[in-house]
Amino acid sequence: MIRPVQFGFNEQTATSNSFQVNSDDLNSNQIQAKALNEFNVFVDLLRTKGIEVIVFEDTKQPTTPDSVFPNNWISFHENNTMVLYPMLAKNRRLERRNDIIDFFMSENSKIIDLTNQEKRNFFLEGTGSIVFDYVNQIAYANCSPRTDKKLLRLLCEKLNYKAITFKAIDENGKDIYHTNVLMCIGKDFAILCPESIPNKKELKQVLQSLENTGHEIIKITYQQMNSFAGNMYQLFNNSGKSCIVLSEQAYNSLNKEQIKKLEQYGELLHTPLYTIEKNGGGSARCMIADVRQ
Repeated sequence: MIRPVQFGFNEQTATSNSFQVNSDDLNSNQIQAKALNEFNVFVDLLRTKGIEVIVFEDTKQPTTPDSVFPNNWISFHENNTMVLYPMLAKNRRLERRNDIIDFFMSENSKIIDLTNQEKRNFFLEGTGSIVFDYVNQIAYANCSPRTDKKLLRLLCEKLNYKAITFKAIDENGKDIYHTNVLMCIGKDFAILCPESIPNKKELKQVLQSLENTGHEIIKITYQQMNSFAGNMYQLFNNSGKSCIVLSEQAYNSLNKEQIKKLEQYGELLHTPLYTIEKNGGGSARCMIADVRQ
């Protein structure tokens, strides 16, 4: 996780992320202060529950208002494999840091570097663009300006994953920028906003794939998706206990039945992320680049 120093509304990403809203009532220092507090409370919650968190400090230069979302530029996989991703916004490309890459490097590390695809205007933004089912080696992706289907298939060939792609839109018919706001895959459960996938054939493929891999599908509505209920994530602590992290806003959007179902699969850890969600257009899952080895 990256502790922010200049968090704020990123105009370069706002054109393709309808979840972002500029806090006109706050100045930049106030937004940063609130975001920093939300970040620290989130980290403390995870650590209190026995989840190991490695925190890197953001740098003031270059200016990277979205650095709190490291999952878009790097992902970690089994066998010490790291993937570096091409991102749409030019100022987000500045988030990639060699010191962080070097920290996780070992003698048998393998790096799949896709960043040169930015020159060709092909983008694939990490575990924002891709929701990985690590157990069954399936990569789910909503094709959007930030998620190129051909590039996804290239990555899946390298990782030996199967790609399942679809098109997702919001209530206004606009592209949903990332996959991880409309779906989440845990070990035995999956969150999905079915009404965001208008093509019945594509929706059927996603549902069948999740059912065939033994996931209980917990469906959410557009309203819940807009509250970031799709942007939760399952983590396991040092004792192997399952924890499902999500924002307070996301938790409050869920009904009793959904909460009851989710609690069968892990303790729900919810934390206030209102400033980060509003200005950054991302939530709990986006803030975590989970290290898998």
